[in-house]
Amino acid sequence: MSIIERLGIAIDMKDKNTMDELLHKDYKFTMHASGNVLRKQDVIDWAMSDDINRERVRVIYENDEIGIEHAFVTFSDGNKQAVMGVYSFKDGQVIAFETGATNIPA
Repeated sequence: MSIIERLGIAIDMKDKNTMDELLHKDYKFTMHASGNVLRKQDVIDWAMSDDINRERVRVIYENDEIGIEHAFVTFSDGNKQAVMGVYSFKDGQVIAFETGATNIPA
């Protein structure tokens, strides 16, 4: 199973231990739509909340260095986005994740 698939299942199942295993200690999540940058523990805490509901997730491409995923995400405040994510890998872990998001009208 790919790193992206394993991480996605961990997020969906709220599996904190697997998220901790798959995210590099220097992990950085850059959200280009807002300019926010989150670190490993920030992302694990967010994933453990009920804020994120991912649907129709597709891994478009993945190799040992990079992965690309598309998903539709609904947040607890009702906002919906189509999210394109680019993962960078180091030592078999995710070191960076960058997203671009398009808001979907209600």
